[in-house]
Formats: sequence, structure tokens, C-alpha cells
Amino acid sequence: MAGGAPGGLVEAAHAAAAQGDWQRAHELFARADGDGLVAVVDLPVLAEVAYAAGRLDVTIEAWERAHHALAQAGEREPAAGAAVRVAMHLLFDTALMAPVRGWLRRAERFLDDGVETPGHAWYAVVRTYERMLMGDREASRTWARRAVEVGSACDDAAAAIGQVAEARLLILDGDVEQGLGLLDEAGLAAVSGELDPLSTGVVYCELVCALQGLAQYDRAEEWTDAMEQWARTGAVGSLHGRCRVHRAEILRLRGSYDEAEAEVLAAYEELRPYLRRELGWPLTELGRIRLRKGDLDGAEEALVAADHAGWEPHPSLALVWLARGDVTAAGAAIRDALERPSAAPSKELPPDTDLGRAPLLAADVEASVALGDLDRALAAADQLDDVAARYQSEALRAAAAHARGRVLLGGGDGAGAEASFADAERRWHQVGAPYEAALARAALADARPLRAGGAPTEPPRARSAADSIRREGDYWTVVFDGRTVRVRDTKGMRFLARLLAEPGRELHVLDLAGAQAGPAGAGADAGELLDERAKAAYRRRLAEIDEDIDEARAHHDPERAAHAEAERELLVRELARAVGLGGRDRLAGSASERARAGVTRAVRQAIARLGTHDPALGEHLDRTVRTGTYCSYLPDPQGPARWTS
Repeated sequence: MAGGAPGGLVEAAHAAAAQGDWQRAHELFARADGDGLVAVVDLPVLAEVAYAAGRLDVTIEAWERAHHALAQAGEREPAAGAAVRVAMHLLFDTALMAPVRGWLRRAERFLDDGVETPGHAWYAVVRTYERMLMGDREASRTWARRAVEVGSACDDAAAAIGQVAEARLLILDGDVEQGLGLLDEAGLAAVSGELDPLSTGVVYCELVCALQGLAQYDRAEEWTDAMEQWARTGAVGSLHGRCRVHRAEILRLRGSYDEAEAEVLAAYEELRPYLRRELGWPLTELGRIRLRKGDLDGAEEALVAADHAGWEPHPSLALVWLARGDVTAAGAAIRDALERPSAAPSKELPPDTDLGRAPLLAADVEASVALGDLDRALAAADQLDDVAARYQSEALRAAAAHARGRVLLGGGDGAGAEASFADAERRWHQVGAPYEAALARAALADARPLRAGGAPTEPPRARSAADSIRREGDYWTVVFDGRTVRVRDTKGMRFLARLLAEPGRELHVLDLAGAQAGPAGAGADAGELLDERAKAAYRRRLAEIDEDIDEARAHHDPERAAHAEAERELLVRELARAVGLGGRDRLAGSASERARAGVTRAVRQAIARLGTHDPALGEHLDRTVRTGTYCSYLPDPQGPARWTS
């Protein structure tokens, strides 16, 4: 049998890889590696196989081992290339910039001046995106140009990715026509079939990201179709999942919400073995889809999870709060996001750009009108007009027209509002966005003729009475706004009391449920969330981040240090989720899901029971208690600051 003898394991692994049987190839390589049979020359293939099999940690470790072995052997160019590959995977799949910079520094030490090699071209590619994701577009442009120039001479794949990056930078700078032309040129490299699968997928994904960010949905849909057709046979690693997210974005726009939700949930499962921070991307899309469907609890759960992944959840999360009637919280969140834009690196949406601000500005108009702050709403609408004009996007022009209509309607100008909403409806219809077109039609009905609507709602009154929740034997006594409710003890009441006792704190369901979640290992759990190999990788990443922090401080670069410290916090938080109290490994799979479902059901049942006795109490808790994988009690600004027990 092939691979039966120890000496034949590596040969059999190579054969399985050549046939595209990635799981079999990885299994054989793992056995051979355990027996010490994998040589340095085999490590690049092991890395490729592991990536295709969903083992990003093994991929990165294999390239790390290759770098160290080649460096010791004095093979400078291959050592540099291996270091660049580590940096590339860290950048595209984890978006952890501090470790990326560390590996680029290692590569620099082995890249000889005066020559132009594929290592130089790929170094320029990774440096391009590292600078783009950090918001330094000027330096990113310089590196993109170098990637194209060097890659054109020695590595077509590096040149193609450099060109698509160059196109994205032109678009972000407002040179839309030239940027779109360059995107089309870069796309030819993808459809030519001359690039390797990973590079082909990166070019496709970057094309669609650029067009989605520009709200050029027709062209984005065309390239998504092309990417999807290619992905059926050519995608490896995270690329198929990324393609699914792009497809879900288009399906949401077209109004196919159930299909979009199924697509993005499948994408999330496919991307979990690969992405770290950028898992927030499919989670945010899931939140947007559920918001469209009216599933506010599901939308909030997805968006809070995106936030925990280190992703900016607004304006989508703020719009969920706005839909719930929590106008004050929504307005404050949007203002904060505009005034202190997220610096979280994102290949899908580079930080601190006008294109990134556009959805926030549209949401700011909605919240400000709801708050009665028409001056702020008008300023936001004016800025959105400017963004739409600069980027020549029909969808952005439609959003700007709708925002203008909201301001005019709020100010009592029915004729002006009618014209703006009619313009918005026409443009959304041309874009092919039925939901947005329907919103414009509904607003048009409000403006034709202008109706006064209801009197402004009064702000919630502050209560002076102390609120309390305490257990007395088999019953709980709850005092709210001077009224008393007594209900029988349940698990839901115990969970609720814990949340009320710690306002603002987010508790994982496994911590909240404790022993209620069942014994570890019960059911069909998938095993430890992190095996020893993955934990070792986390330790290496944390050491690299600490090194980057030290260097940033030595160079008096507080912004870079702050970015690295945020990444350190993100990794520590991930480890905390994977490792329970006392350092015990948490189990993946059904335990967490059972706890999430059980805690959510129990808490919601407890709130409903309290609401039957005191509707105001039930309404307050329903609005302020968040359930899901993470649960919390977020009281109203004018509500109770703390419950007593």
C-alpha cells in the first residue's frame, strides 16, 4: 500500500498533494513529520497542503521552520522568501500587523540590495498591504509600484497583486476612473489561468472588495460570478469562504435574504480555521442580513461577535439599536465611530477612508433626525453628498438623496423631501436594491403630502427609586421603579440576577452557565479549541507583538505601539475564550452552542414572566439585556446604574 512503509510516507504525501487530495496529503505529512521524515525541501509543500486542508497554524509553522533552516544553511534568498510567506499568511489571514512587521524585518536581513528577485517582489506586496491596512496610503502606493515593477520582471503573480493594490489605492484617493481601468487590467491576470491558485484567488477577492467598497454593485456582481465559477475547482484555503461572503453581500442587496444568510453562515464555518480578526467580516454581513429580515436579536448577536473579533460593528449595530427605539445609544455610537474611526486593519475595508465613512454618515442622518438634531443631520447629509460626488457611485448617490430627504422631511419641507426620496427610489431601482427602493417609497408616502406625525416623544424620566433583585428561598423579589414583583426561582432568574449585578460586563455563556452547561466532554464536542501546536503558535505571535511594542516605543511611535497593544489584547482575549478557569482547556462544538441556546432561552423566559407581572419592567429588561454567545446588561443612560441584591 502506498505510504505503508515509513520511508514512503513523504513520497505518498507528495503524490496525494499532486492529485489535490489535501486531507489525505496532510494526514500523510503529519505522520511523516512525527517520525522526523520531513526535510527542508518538503516544507513548502507541507505548508501548501496544510493551508488547503484548513490548518493555517501548520502552514505558518512550516514556513517558519523553512526560514530558520535555510537561514542556518546560509541560503539567503530562499530564507527571505520563506519569511515573506510567513508575513503574507499572517497578513491575509490574521490581519495581525505586529507579527507581520516582525517577519518582514527578518526577510529584510536576507534580501540583498542590487538584485531583483521574487522575494523582493513579494516583500513589496506584503509591505504594500501592511501600509494600506495601517492607513499609510502614501507609503503603500510606493510599495505597490515596486511590486509591479519587480514582479513584472520575475514574478507575474506578485505583479498582478501589486497592480490590484495600486488600483484600490487610486480609488481610495478619488481617482475612480483610472482605478477601475487598472482593476480591469489586473482582473485579466486572474481569468488568464496563468497564476497559481492562491494568487488567483487573492486577485479576484481584491477586485470584488474594491468594487463593493465603491458600491459598484453591477461590476462587483460580475466579478463575483467569475470568482465563484473559478472557486468551484480552483479555490484553496480561505478563498472559497471569502467568495461565499461576497456572494452573500450581493444576495442581500438583491433582497434574497434567506439565501444570503445560508451563504454567509456556510462562509463563516469555512473561514473559521483561517481568519482571526477578519472573522468580523462575515459576522458583520450576517448582522446586516438579519437586520434586513427583522431578526434584531440575531443581528445583534452576530455584530457583538464581530466586535469581539476586533472588528468595527458600527453602523450596523447602532442601526439595530435604532430599530429597537434606543435612539440615544445609537446616536452616541455613530458619533463616536465618526469622531474616533476604527484603526483596525481590514483588507476588505481599509481604515479611515471616505468610503468607510459613507455608511456611518447615512446612519448619522437617521439617528440625528430621530434625536431632533437637524443641524447635525444636515452636516452629515452634506458630507455624504460630497463622498457620492467624489466616488461617482450610483448607490452612494442614492444613499445621499435618501439622507437629504430625511433632513428635509424632518425640517417640514415636504416638497423638497418628496423630490429627494423620488430621486433615491429611482437610483436604488437602477442599482437593483429592492429593500432600499422600498424604504424610499415609504418615505415618499410620508412626504406626499407632508403629515405632521405625532408629538415628539419625551425623554425617559430619571427614577429615584432604588431597584433591587434578591432571592428568598424558592422565590425572587424584584423591585423596579417602586413596584414589587415576586416570581418562583428558575435558572433564567439566576442568570438574569448575575447580569443585573454586573451592568456593562459581557459574560460568555460558558462562564455564566457554569455547572449548568453540563460536564466537560458530554455530548458530541469537537475537542479542545486549541491543541498544543496552536497554543505554541499563539505564544510565538504574542512574543512577536511584544517585540513590536518595544521597537515602537524605542522609536517614539505611540500610534504603532497602541495598534500592537490592541492586537495583544485581541490574542489574549482569544486565549481566554479557549482556556477556561484554572487553565483548563475549553471544548469546542456542542458545549458552547448548547450553553448559548439554553442561557438565551432561560433568560428570555424569565424576562417574559416578569413582564406579565410588570410590563414596564419586562420592556426595560427586554431592551437592555443582550443574549447570545456573550450576554450583558446595558442599562439606559437615565435608567438604574446598578441593582442591589
